Amino acid sequence: MRFSRREFVKWMAASTGAAAVAGCAGMGGSSAGRVVVIGGGYGGATAARHIKLWAPDIEVTIVERGDTFVSCPISNLVLGGNTQIGSITMGYDALRSRGINIIRDEAVGVDAGARQVRLASGKTLSYDRLIVSPGIDFIYDQIPGLKSAEAQNRVLHAWKAGPQTVALRKQLEAMRDGGVFVFQFPMAPYRCPPGPYERVCQVADYLKRAKPKSKIIVLDANPDIVSKKGLFLAAWNGLYKGMIEYRPNSELADVDVKGMVVKLTFDSVKGDVLNVVPPHGAGTIARQAGLITANQRWCGVDWLTMESVAVKGVHVLGDSTLSAPGMPKSASMANQHAKVCAAAVIALIKGQPVIPQPMMMNTCYSFVDGKSSMHVASVHTYDPAQKTMVLVKGAGGVSTAASELEGTYAWGWARNIWGDALG
Repeated sequence: MRFSRREFVKWMAASTGAAAVAGCAGMGGSSAGRVVVIGGGYGGATAARHIKLWAPDIEVTIVERGDTFVSCPISNLVLGGNTQIGSITMGYDALRSRGINIIRDEAVGVDAGARQVRLASGKTLSYDRLIVSPGIDFIYDQIPGLKSAEAQNRVLHAWKAGPQTVALRKQLEAMRDGGVFVFQFPMAPYRCPPGPYERVCQVADYLKRAKPKSKIIVLDANPDIVSKKGLFLAAWNGLYKGMIEYRPNSELADVDVKGMVVKLTFDSVKGDVLNVVPPHGAGTIARQAGLITANQRWCGVDWLTMESVAVKGVHVLGDSTLSAPGMPKSASMANQHAKVCAAAVIALIKGQPVIPQPMMMNTCYSFVDGKSSMHVASVHTYDPAQKTMVLVKGAGGVSTAASELEGTYAWGWARNIWGDALG
């Protein structure tokens, strides 16, 4: 399946228009309903904005712990010194200007029977529909060496963009020339399949320029590179030849923080800077709300509405969901989940039918240095027989090579999706 640029724009306009028409019907001067959104990331912010855009008569409130939005996509470039954290940090003022309530607080409980959200401040919020988009939280139970806050502050994951991104960059800057950067990450599914391999490129790009005697050891718990394998290997064997040692099947057992050693099931690896991404699952509030349904980690949903299969009236978006076959945990997918959810929430509040066969598209860009990038893309459609999203055969694809042109596209994609979520 190939779309020309004009066909793509027409398709997007038609799908957005259908949702907008569904949302505008029956609008009046008073509130048609109350929607509370937990989490102001790619999923939550996009859902809130589009509900308000398509149905201005619905009251929308976002509960978000932070006062800014920091983008995980592009954040690896901060590690490479190819952008600054300020370039990927944005505020919520544009959403406020649209009439969306932003509450800086933490959701700590959900009473689905009473349809209320309890906040850390002690306040409660009532809702007609609740959207939970809390991203991920890390599972430290099986990593004794990383259970303490002190250990976690020394051996960073930097898998949530923000302070740890900046801190890991400082650790790289402080590392000696000739030092060893050890990077370990978990078995899939995890947030952003190509993200670890892009990080390797960005760290290598920095070390090549600033500390050329240094080495990177990649400890991948997976049996092989899980995304864009040929493209990443081309970069590692070309741009960064001799700098990167890749070790698959490197399952984490523990971390010796004092000795700066990553302990694997059958080996131990010492480094000057350790970067360990623990296994992760749905954000903590999803567990507290009883939304976890799979592997004690992920939340099953009805893909027509993004409604939880465990708790009625509650919708789950983004990385917290139990992914459909072939569906990555990515910013693009969270954005698409949010739009399907927004249209469904409006329809359910207004007593209208939901869209019977939603489609979602995913694009993930990865930078191999400061300017050149490559992408992977996919299209997903709802299969009524299987009651899940399935890959559209022949749609999407992978770059033939990294290029500066695709680097320009990557920044364009980022700015567009930021505007779509926060504008």
